[in-house]
Amino acid sequence: MKAFYKTSPNCKSCKGLKSQSAMEYLMTYGWAILIIAVVLAALFELGVFNPMTFAPKASPGSCQVVRPEGAGTTNFISLSGECNGELPQYVAQFNGQNGDITAPLPTTKVANTTVSMWIFASANPVSNTNIFLIGNNGGTNGYGVFVSCADNSLAILESSIRWICTGATFNSLEWQNLVLDSIGHNGNVTYEIYLNGEEVYNSGQESLPPTPISPMYIGHDPANGGYFPGYIANVQIYNAALSTNDIKALYMEGIGGAPISIQSLVSWWPLNGNANDYSGNNNNGVPNGVTYTSNWYSGYSAP
Repeated sequence: MKAFYKTSPNCKSCKGLKSQSAMEYLMTYGWAILIIAVVLAALFELGVFNPMTFAPKASPGSCQVVRPEGAGTTNFISLSGECNGELPQYVAQFNGQNGDITAPLPTTKVANTTVSMWIFASANPVSNTNIFLIGNNGGTNGYGVFVSCADNSLAILESSIRWICTGATFNSLEWQNLVLDSIGHNGNVTYEIYLNGEEVYNSGQESLPPTPISPMYIGHDPANGGYFPGYIANVQIYNAALSTNDIKALYMEGIGGAPISIQSLVSWWPLNGNANDYSGNNNNGVPNGVTYTSNWYSGYSAP
């Protein structure tokens, strides 16, 4: 017959053995657990677990406007290629120190124009940071959107005549759709700013600034503003004031969306690997200190 011995609940040596066993377990497997945790954290930071990493990506130039009768014409124009809003393979990266894109002036109009773009500020831009400028650098002709004013909010520059402080701010480390809509009124203009399809500023009627003079600047104005730190994608310019519904639809298409109105489109820089103009109007941009990155998904949520 086997004999069974009941261990005393107050057995000090038994408790010591359990503690020693737990410590040995941690010493044996703790480093492995720590290494796995570090690797998982690194993969997460790189976006490996982001579902957008596995989403279809549009290659550079895979969608573009075809103008059978040449640049500047609108007869029989159409979209061609992968134009279903696929995520871009690349976006333009601006280092905040010397990166910008210059391009031919897409339009000489101030009133009844629309500029749409996706922006991601990787840091809080310093005052007078240029996002885009339609017109010459620091002269008396041109208009655009900067980060300026005392609260570093969005500001509209009118031909070096005046800054219009809007009080509208955008979030750093998040992708957002920025739209400037300019609407003409009997010799005056009303500026509207939209973020992610929602109006955040309306200027009321302002006097028209002088006609812009080439070139167009993205990410920097040599005379009035510093360099933009972050990423910019899908810049579209129209020679018409888009409706509120059109602007909402542009946002809902997402960062890879095609132009909403090709009849009034004058320039389209997807910045998906290059600064070419895919509007069919040959307004190709020239990048300076700009790189293109495929690792841009952080901070983007599809609408």
